[in-house]
Amino acid sequence: MAPEGTVQVTYTGTSRWRRRTGEYTSLAAALEAAGDGDVLSIAPGTYRENLVVDQDVTLRGPEGSRGVVRISPPDGVALTVRASAVLQDLCIEGQDSSAPALLVEDGTAELTGLRVATRSAVGIEVRGNTARPTVRRCTVDNPGGLGISALEGAGGVFEECEVLAAGQAGIAVRGGAQPRLDRCRVHHASGAGISLTGEGTSLEAFDCEIYEVKGAGLQVASRATGHLTDCSVHRTSSDGVTLDTDAVLTLSDCDLHDLPENAVDLRSRSVLTLTRTKVRRFGRNGLSVWDPGTRVDAHQCEIHDSTGDYPAVWVSDGATAVLEACRVRDVPDALFVLDRGSRADVVDSDLSQVRNTAVSVSDGATVQLDDCRIREAATGAWFRDHGSGGTLADCTVEKVATGVIVTKGADPLVERCTVGSPAEAGFYVSAGGRGTFDGCRVGNSGGYGFHVIDGCRSTLRRCRTERCARGGYEFAEEGPVSEDCTSDESATRTTPADTSAAVPVPALQTASATGGLLGAVPQQSGPAAAGTAGERTEPTRPSTTVLAELDSLVGLESVKREVRALTDMIEVGRRRAEAGLKAASARRHLVFTGSPGTGKTTVARLYGEILASLGVLDRGHLVEVSRVDLVGEHIGSTAIRTQEAFDRARGGVLFIDEAYALSPEDSGRDFGREAIDTLVKLMEDHRDEVVVIVAGYTTEMERFLSVNPGVASRFSRTITFGDYAPEELLHIVEQQAQEHEYRVGDAAQEALLKYFTALPKGPGFGNGRTARQTFEAMVERHAGRVAKLDEPTTEDLTLLYPEDLPEPA
Repeated sequence: MAPEGTVQVTYTGTSRWRRRTGEYTSLAAALEAAGDGDVLSIAPGTYRENLVVDQDVTLRGPEGSRGVVRISPPDGVALTVRASAVLQDLCIEGQDSSAPALLVEDGTAELTGLRVATRSAVGIEVRGNTARPTVRRCTVDNPGGLGISALEGAGGVFEECEVLAAGQAGIAVRGGAQPRLDRCRVHHASGAGISLTGEGTSLEAFDCEIYEVKGAGLQVASRATGHLTDCSVHRTSSDGVTLDTDAVLTLSDCDLHDLPENAVDLRSRSVLTLTRTKVRRFGRNGLSVWDPGTRVDAHQCEIHDSTGDYPAVWVSDGATAVLEACRVRDVPDALFVLDRGSRADVVDSDLSQVRNTAVSVSDGATVQLDDCRIREAATGAWFRDHGSGGTLADCTVEKVATGVIVTKGADPLVERCTVGSPAEAGFYVSAGGRGTFDGCRVGNSGGYGFHVIDGCRSTLRRCRTERCARGGYEFAEEGPVSEDCTSDESATRTTPADTSAAVPVPALQTASATGGLLGAVPQQSGPAAAGTAGERTEPTRPSTTVLAELDSLVGLESVKREVRALTDMIEVGRRRAEAGLKAASARRHLVFTGSPGTGKTTVARLYGEILASLGVLDRGHLVEVSRVDLVGEHIGSTAIRTQEAFDRARGGVLFIDEAYALSPEDSGRDFGREAIDTLVKLMEDHRDEVVVIVAGYTTEMERFLSVNPGVASRFSRTITFGDYAPEELLHIVEQQAQEHEYRVGDAAQEALLKYFTALPKGPGFGNGRTARQTFEAMVERHAGRVAKLDEPTTEDLTLLYPEDLPEPA
């Protein structure tokens, strides 16, 4: 071994005048004396030289001790290689933030066991068409810049290398470079784990791992190409894999997991091919596919265990997705396809354990599902609106609330599909949906087999239903056509039916709201309720009767005056119009403010009845919703839910309780604002069809009205519901007692007044609800007292005493 700080050169030349060995005190001197084939054995020490290797020589430190020979100049490139040299067991320490620590510019150098610990622009840079190094078991620790960079047509092979840290991307490939990675690891990078950019740029990677990076795991852009086999990407701070602008990527036998955002995001005509790849534990979409020309082909892949509230596969803006023999499970929604030109083809695949909708098609998109299996979902497939459609063929849908929903002009073709054990309906068509159902089957439905309402023009051919609890077919209005359809009708018979005797459905037949094709049925609940909004279940009461009921309510004097003033304005306006005079356009939308239990819902119901009795509304029914009914878990679902609630309220009143929850103070990425914006537009577009009442605490409602400039202008006035006085609460208890044939004695009245006066009036105070609960508690304590009497009198059985009051909280 040479003395420390020296370089021993072993010559391989045969000239007699050359010595076989020599020792030098600097690397530059040793290289100047060396020739091709010579070996430079470098003793431990720090060499502050900018080394340039342009001969085919071997430079090596002590074997297995790559930290003891340090090449560490104060600036510039620490080590430049321009030949087919061999470098072994060295430590490269660059200090220049504008230059690479190790630069390979030419040749087929072999770099083995190097440790690059630096704060340079790049740890290892391979540059130029003739640079083709083989890099084995090297590590890069460069918190100041890129880990490894290949550019300007460079190639080379990196085997068992590791980027320990990088201030930017772990590995950056651009400018037509084409390296190969084998069993490499990239972690703790502050940019993308691996970045590929530019036409002609490509990367092959085998058995590599990318993790703990502050950015995307793999980034492919601007016509670059990547081929990854048996690789894993996990624990990134952003998307797992991103493709942009004509990027092309193939992932085979890869594993993408534990990703906070999208597992894979594709845009701008990028193309991704996935084969036998797992996508799991992702926070947003498993596959997010955007823009015309963008395409993903997935074969034998698994997508599962979403940790967020977004669809597993999202296809929009004209993109295409193909899933063949794939499994999607344990996700909020499996497949969402949106926008005209977007398409998804799914073949021989399983969609299961879906908390909401397995397949959603909207905004003119198209899907083709062949031989697929949908299991354990709220909705199997939902074709949502005009222009949306496609084909479902030879699919099975089991253990869902509803098998297939078609709404708002959507027009799919459903062939030879089977829906088993739906909780509500096998096939549900409403709100102008269409659809052709050919050779489909429904069995063991908790509701109807086929439920077609709202005059939807659907066509059913050769369909069959069996053991449907509410009936095989329900056509609530004229419109649907059925040909050669049959049902066992067992659910609608009072005695067991012979299931072998098929009951034919006429070619065209309609039913009333209470009578189905196969027999009388009760009023539908659940999703079908949306379609019954136009049907009156009981006659409208005269306005005088409804106003009398309003007057009978305890307290609320200011509220009653406000409602009567509104009623008078509307009634006089109607009479002026009948007389040919101009009638003031009274805005009917209201804001109700006040504490819980002050009668807001009751007054809203009566207000709707009054408007119906005056001919202002068709029905006057009340549809009560809150934030949970309007706000969805992912992009696009909030507008759909809000529209559906509004449609249910057509002809009546939409009552939004605790409306301020739609605009939380810390909104972040909250979708409540989308519900507000959708409501404002619907109120304008359908101003004469629905009355909207928003309700909640006074202070919170003031904030709510200030969120959207269009909100406050839509409501004519605010009606404040004050808390009930103790005397009014006593009156409510007396009304309850009279209704249930009890009497409140004089002593009990006095005790109740004291009780309600002393009762804390904090946020949890329920006003009228508290009065009713107090009465129920008194009845319970009265029963416990009277049960001990051997022969109680009528007075004993009816009279409530002070001791029957509950103990103060």
